[in-house]
Formats: sequence, C-alpha cells, structure tokens
Amino acid sequence: MSDPIRIANCSGFFGDRPSGALEMVDGGPIDVLTGDWLAELTMLILSRIRAKRPGQGYARTFVGQMEQVMGTCLDSGIKVVSNAGGLDPDGCAEAVKDVADKLGLSPTIAYVNGDNLLGRITELAAVGALKPFPDADGISGDLGDLSACLSANAYLGCFGIVEALTAGADIVITGRVTDAAVVCGPAAWHHGWQRTDFDQLAGGVVAGHLIECSAQVTGGNYSFFTEIDGRNEVDGTALFGFPWADVAADGSSIIGKHDRTGGQVSVGTVTSQLLYEIGGPEYLGPDVTARFDSVELEQLGTDRVQVSGVRGQAPPTTLKVAMNELGGFRNSFTVALTGLDIEAKADFAQASFWTACPHGPDDFESVTSRVIPTNKPDPTTQEEATAIWRLTVKDSDERKVGRPFSDAMVHTALAGIPGMYGLGGSPGPGQPFGVYRPATVPSDLVPQYVTILGSDTRQVDSVAPVGSPIEIDLPASSSSSGNSGTSSVPVGTVFGARSGDKGGNANLGIFARSEEAWAWLDNELTTDRLRKLLPETTNMSIERHRFPKIWSLNFVVHGLLEEGVAASTRQDAQAKALGEWLRARVVELPISLL
Repeated sequence: MSDPIRIANCSGFFGDRPSGALEMVDGGPIDVLTGDWLAELTMLILSRIRAKRPGQGYARTFVGQMEQVMGTCLDSGIKVVSNAGGLDPDGCAEAVKDVADKLGLSPTIAYVNGDNLLGRITELAAVGALKPFPDADGISGDLGDLSACLSANAYLGCFGIVEALTAGADIVITGRVTDAAVVCGPAAWHHGWQRTDFDQLAGGVVAGHLIECSAQVTGGNYSFFTEIDGRNEVDGTALFGFPWADVAADGSSIIGKHDRTGGQVSVGTVTSQLLYEIGGPEYLGPDVTARFDSVELEQLGTDRVQVSGVRGQAPPTTLKVAMNELGGFRNSFTVALTGLDIEAKADFAQASFWTACPHGPDDFESVTSRVIPTNKPDPTTQEEATAIWRLTVKDSDERKVGRPFSDAMVHTALAGIPGMYGLGGSPGPGQPFGVYRPATVPSDLVPQYVTILGSDTRQVDSVAPVGSPIEIDLPASSSSSGNSGTSSVPVGTVFGARSGDKGGNANLGIFARSEEAWAWLDNELTTDRLRKLLPETTNMSIERHRFPKIWSLNFVVHGLLEEGVAASTRQDAQAKALGEWLRARVVELPISLL
C-alpha cells in the first residue's frame, strides 16, 4: 500500500495572498502544491479580462507565484496542480513556460481543457442536452438569453489531472474543474485509484473540499476565533497558515498546517469548513457522489484532525455547467440619515431624488431601496447617530443608470434632508453585472483534453461508472435535555456557523460541540424557527439537512442572493456573514448548555 501523499494549498480564491505558494513550499515538507483560483464570480471577471486581452483570461497571480517557487518545486520533486487557467488554460501554460525559460528551467507543463462550452451552448440547448439546473422542488429554471452569455463552463473531474501527472507533468494547469479535483487528482494518481473506487475518491473529494478555501480550515472565518492563540500578534501569527492534507490510500486524510504558523486546525475549524457552500448530504461531483453524512472527525493532536469513514457512490450522469450572462448595468448610492426622524428623512430623501431624476422608478427594470438602521438611541458619537439609505437600480440601458442617475442624487444635496451627505465616495457611471445560471449537460458530451506543452494531446472521457445509492448508518435523533431552566443568550454562545453562496442561493451551516447541544439543535432549529430568527428568509424556500455524525445542520435558502453574487443587491452579496447574524439572535437555551 502506498504511503500518504501530502497535498498543500496556497490559494482559496482569485485575490488570496500572493505569498501563499512560497509559504507552503518553504514552510515544511509537501508532495504537491495546489491552489484554487476560480469561483462562479471569478469566471465572470475573467471573461471581462479576456474581452479586453484575448488569450489572457487566466489568473496572472498564479504565474507570479510560479516564478517564486518553480525552481524549489523541481529540485524537491513537488508537483503543482492548479485551476488558475480559468478561461485560457493554454495561455496560462504558455505564460508559465515563459517564466521557466527566463529562469533557465525546463519543467514538463500540461494543461487540461474541454470545459469551455461557450461556442456550443446554442447547439446543446437546441437538441435538449443543455438543461437548466432544477431548484429545490425539482422545477427547472431557465437558460436565459444564450446570445448574452459571457462564459459557460462545465465542472470537470479529476481524471484529466491524473492523466497529466501519469504522463510526467511537473505543473498541471486546468480550466474549470471542481474545487476538490485539484486535490483528488494528485491523490488518485499517487494511489492508483480507479474510477470505481468510490469510497477512496469520496475521501479525496472531502479532503479537497476542506483545504480548497485555504485558511478557512485553519481558523479563518471561524465562529470561535477568540479561542485561537496568537490571533492578535501583528507581523506574526495573526496571519493564519495555509492547510495541507495527508491523503492515505483508503481515502482517509489528516488535515494540518505547517508548524509555527498562525491559526488552528481543530474539529471545530474542520467542521466549519465541511459545511461551507454545500447542500444536502449527497455532495454531487463528476467523479463520485461523496456522502458528507458519513464523515467522521477526530482530533489527533495539536493542529492535526483525522477525517475518516467517508463513503462514496456513483456520480450523476451529467456535469454541472456554470453560465454567466450579461444581466445589464447597475448603479447605486448610499446616503447617511443622521439623528432624529430616520424614517421620515428616508421618505423625504427618496421623494427628492425621484423628483430630480429624469427617470422614474417604473422606468428601471429593477429598483431596490433599503434603509439600514445602524443608528442607536442617545448616541454618544455621530456614527452611532447614523443610519443608511441605499438605492440600487438595474437596467439594460447603460445610459439610464449612468450619470443622470448619479447626478440626481448630487442635485438634492442642498435641497433635501438635514445633514445630507453621501457615503462610499462620489457617485459614478453604471457598471455591468452578470447573472449566474447553472445548468447540466450529459457527461459523455464533454470529454477532457490533456495537452503536454510542446507534445501531444490526449482525450480523457468524462463518463463515470454508474451504481446505486448507498445507505449510511446514522445516529438516531436525540431527545432534548430535561427542563433544567433556560437563559436568554445569543445562539452563538454555544453554536458555531459557516455560510456562503451557491449561485442565487445561500447555505447556512450550524454546528454543536457537544452531544447535548446537538440534541437541542436537532430538535429546536427547524426551518420555521430559522425563518423567525432571520425574518429576511420568511417567504423563501428553505431546505434543512442533518449531519448527525458531526453534530451539524445545513440550511439552503433559495433566492436569497437573487440572480447570483454579481447581481445581488444585498449588502452581504455572498452571504458570508449570514451565519454570524443567526449566532447573534437571542434564544432561550438550557442553562446546562452554558
């Protein structure tokens, strides 16, 4: 049986800190360096970059990091696998080769593509192969205006990466693969996993899901951050280290980080990340459906958590497709409402604005007006006296949401509410925004293509074996503890949470850290209770999923983010803090839990 392979992460998104690769390569022993540069929003950003600079729709920050570590990686036998290729993995590969040539190095570079369906979507839709992703009730949405589509990429699996590594690649650059594929691929290559090794592949997917968001599994965005030692040491351990996963032949893994780096790897931080941006217990992927309700966690020591028991079953026969459509143009401004009569000031400000604006509210395709009551009674500072009014408009006509809209707010400055001033800088022109539309396509129509730079191209089928769902032996529901008296406290006094975006939906995971607390959570936090605690979700469809092995629940709130992150008018457009809002709500908790 092969030894575990240590796969390290150096990036969780397009804007992660640029020292990540150097930190992981120089900070301790690793076998593979990976990084995740892509998100649904990133593909939209890259499409705009490529429109201005054809062939350069990739993450240039990855190329810069390769210049820092390529020599060390080659000397130490460290493989590099990243999805930084974005929309132009071939262009990214050529850019990395230019860096190698400049450094006098000769790595074998491979790129994986085939995910880009932009040129095929009209044809695929015409024959019924491209279908809208169904919602929670199984009702399909709509594909939108395909002629306005800016990007359309299928989520590929890990076996193109396996092929590239088997062919001897030192650096593998992909387009849109699943976030976990950059970890599962090297693990499958190292251990010789086959497509039918569902349990092992599922373990690799879980390991990939845990480390793909970089420092989120080492204490970043962690509800109980106050328990992390050294978090306030500036120029030291306040900057949390990136994670690695030691993936074993059976698919189990140990999540850790380099010694003497900031942060924490605990059952809590791992549970928190496990709940990030997921839906139900069946985590669908192109290679395997990982059963997240089978995951078991154990603290092995300081900053070492074992992940085991992961089961897998056959994946769906379709691939998910992420499409971004040009939704039109948007503009917004924010006005301070200070002191007394906040609601009256908001009403007057709106009336003044719409009188000054050459277009009325009905002339725009979308108008969102929100008063955010950040003010406090008897304020001791001006900031405590201030509430916020924010107005956002959207329209397909760029001119309508441009200067006439912005100027109208300025024109009311001396003729409107007392204390009038704007927040967030001067008003500007309208900005384009994208609409995210998920879809599916049969996997047999989207093969992967693996090219060794300067050599041949190989085709790898995306079709995975079929199989039946499996049953997971789950702990029975526990009864809530007896009446020991209660106390009114915030939910977060006992429970942690992690939330994020899933297209136009938001996920909200909440977890307990004791069996008694889990019994309360499992019995008390229903979808109806969640709606009462988070009134913004009152009229929305909500799914509730149980993960009793890790004492957790996950809720999926449909439509909270409107048409996706790029189109959302929420202040927290990616629902990053939705869980922290829930933790701040006051409920009656048994005193025994406190």
